[in-house]
Amino acid sequence: MKTHAQAVVIGGGLVGCSILYHLTKLGWRDVVLLERDELTSGSTWHAAANIHGLHDNTNISRIQHYTMNLYKELEEATGQGCGVYQPGSLYLAQTEAREHQLLLQEAKARYYGMNFHKISRDEAERLHPLVNFDGIRCIMFEPDGGNVDPSGVTMAYAAGARAAGAEIHRFTPVTATVAQPDGRWIVETPKGNITTEWVINAAGLWGREVAAMAGLELPLMPTEHQYFVTETIQEIANAGRRLPSVADRDGEYYLRQEGLGLLIGAYEKDLCFWAENGTPQDFGHELFDDDLERIMDNVMRAMDRVPVAAEAGIKRVINGPMIWSPDSSALFGPVPELKGYFCCNGIIPGFSQSGGLGKMTAEWIVEGEPTLDMFGWDLARFGKWAGKDFTKARVADQYANRFSIHFPNEERSAGRPARVRPALELQASMGAVFGLNCGWEHPLWFADEPGTVETNGFTRQNWFEPVGREVRMLRDSVGVLDISNFANYFVSGPGAADWLNALVANKIPSVIGRSCLAPLIGKRGGVAGDFTITKLADDEFMMVGSGLAERFHQRFFNAVPLPEGTRFDNRTDAMCGFNVAGPKARDLLQRLTNEDLTNEAFPFMRSRRMQVAGVEVIALRVSFTGDLGWELHCAEADQIALYEALIAAARELGGGPVGGRALGSLRIEKGYGSWGREYSFEYWPQELGLERLIKMDKDFLNKDAYAALADRAPREELTIFEVDAVHEADASGGEPIFLPDGTPVGHVSSGAYGYHVGKSLALGFVHAGKVAPGDEVEIFILGRAHKARRLAEAPFDPAGARLRG
Repeated sequence: MKTHAQAVVIGGGLVGCSILYHLTKLGWRDVVLLERDELTSGSTWHAAANIHGLHDNTNISRIQHYTMNLYKELEEATGQGCGVYQPGSLYLAQTEAREHQLLLQEAKARYYGMNFHKISRDEAERLHPLVNFDGIRCIMFEPDGGNVDPSGVTMAYAAGARAAGAEIHRFTPVTATVAQPDGRWIVETPKGNITTEWVINAAGLWGREVAAMAGLELPLMPTEHQYFVTETIQEIANAGRRLPSVADRDGEYYLRQEGLGLLIGAYEKDLCFWAENGTPQDFGHELFDDDLERIMDNVMRAMDRVPVAAEAGIKRVINGPMIWSPDSSALFGPVPELKGYFCCNGIIPGFSQSGGLGKMTAEWIVEGEPTLDMFGWDLARFGKWAGKDFTKARVADQYANRFSIHFPNEERSAGRPARVRPALELQASMGAVFGLNCGWEHPLWFADEPGTVETNGFTRQNWFEPVGREVRMLRDSVGVLDISNFANYFVSGPGAADWLNALVANKIPSVIGRSCLAPLIGKRGGVAGDFTITKLADDEFMMVGSGLAERFHQRFFNAVPLPEGTRFDNRTDAMCGFNVAGPKARDLLQRLTNEDLTNEAFPFMRSRRMQVAGVEVIALRVSFTGDLGWELHCAEADQIALYEALIAAARELGGGPVGGRALGSLRIEKGYGSWGREYSFEYWPQELGLERLIKMDKDFLNKDAYAALADRAPREELTIFEVDAVHEADASGGEPIFLPDGTPVGHVSSGAYGYHVGKSLALGFVHAGKVAPGDEVEIFILGRAHKARRLAEAPFDPAGARLRG
């Protein structure tokens, strides 16, 4: 066994072998995979191995589509069979909500050139004559759906990697991963040690144990999962062809042909956890005792849908482990706190995603950044707050609701609260309905009655009117928004200005009391973040960014060495904040401070330390609402005192508390983009209207990448649309945009009803030069075409008179 490698992959299951294969595809030949047992041991070998292309998340659909197409290429390239069966998949909708979901996925498939379309009952019965389609309102067909052989696919990845020069060592458990002062790692095994630049944890069921060797605690929890295979069913034997799989999500089961029988599996409500405190080291190809009674309710629904299943005997039962993250998505990406340590864990639909995961991992390691924004999978979305109790509660919810629709804006209560601020009880007494934001309980909206629970769906819900009242209140008077979920950083010392200038693309302020907006540029030249940077003193700066991206941005901060004597402090946990905004914001604050807040004394994009209601704050003259406003940042201990004073003064002026749901409407009325929605490293600054903030007469992180595309015309344009929302629903993000003749031209990034301007609005990206202001397009909300028009400018205060007034 070699003693040095560019990368060491730990784990010889499906995903580990895919990563190894894709590293070699990008030219890394000096790579090694270490497997504690035999390849596929753990959870790979017993998987049902279904494959499907469509997902509610667009980028996940892209990588699933890539994966499905890869398997036949693998077979041809390696000579190793993958056992690919693609008779197609039937997707059934029993409810109106499921129909909306499937119709939206059909529209997305049209946009991205994927094969997924609606068919009639007659056509469905011809494709699968054994299914009872009574009670089904909508049927979709995915011709490429099907299943693969778990071992065959894994062995094909391994064969392809070996052929390109990679090494695979079976029965070689990793006993330690030791970080070295130069950033490399020593991976220890009984057969010898390997020094490497990259450790890749793809250890599946043992992901927690491998992470612990590096001092990490991953939010993962295993459960049991069951499916069974029937004896031969004569009707299937007589069909003379392979029948499509059946995706009846409302029935909460999955079903496909296996041999000449059926495979039926389910995610039951009464789940069973396994190995909560650690996966046994001697576990490999074992299964658990059968417990079909747990899934019998689901199975009965499957038998109602395919009656011949009820008459078939059971050939074998598979009850094996799966390991889950708190939201059932992968834990994927470089660990921000460690150099050269990559995770790819907690993958549930692995056979639909293995190729894409391997490709994105290889891109990130070899090229410095994946080509697709996969923040929904980035392990940086969780922090230390996602502990064992939170993880267990969320996994229980995810497993039991595996086939439930995840509606736009839906908030699940499991595992909460995880992180709270002092004002939580006070806000709850005011009727606050909370959401989860980077672990924090954050007010989304304020109901008339405390304890109100919000409803969920694709159409407008019970929060629609209360949020409207909040928006109109702020636009007409004043509102107080809790912004304690923002990330707050302080940089101080003699090299503070130099470090910030080396990090972000804009020139940071040189005058005390001034602020600027500063983009962060990604490895490929796109926009990886945006910050408000304020100079507080000669050698002290405050930087405010997205709370969701707190760990994500840490990777970029680590890429720029701090000068000697310079200090970087993340004070997000120690600070709270409020945004006071609206035409009476100045009147409100003037009642609580002796500072001069006139426009001449305190203009837009200025700041100062001052007292408000006796509380020391850092006040910034900025507002994400697009209205006149100030951000007030204070110590967490002062949050309640400041909030009580602000709310009391607001009520005197006809204002009051405003939640995050209203902020979404307010910023879209103003045409403001948001990180994770519009701002992403997939998009260039000139596609987001941020090129004016890039200063090429200085150095900054990834400047060369931006310089290579700075003179290129935008591929897409960020635009705003007014939508004819005739179905009592607004765009929420992800909806495809078509020209009236059916030509796909773009997609929605954010949407909301603009209560102040009286319009349903959508921000979105369209192909450059294809849609001019005033042109009509069709946006597929609820999977149905809604007419929309591109606006020439934001409908609220396009000149910024209110913001700067």
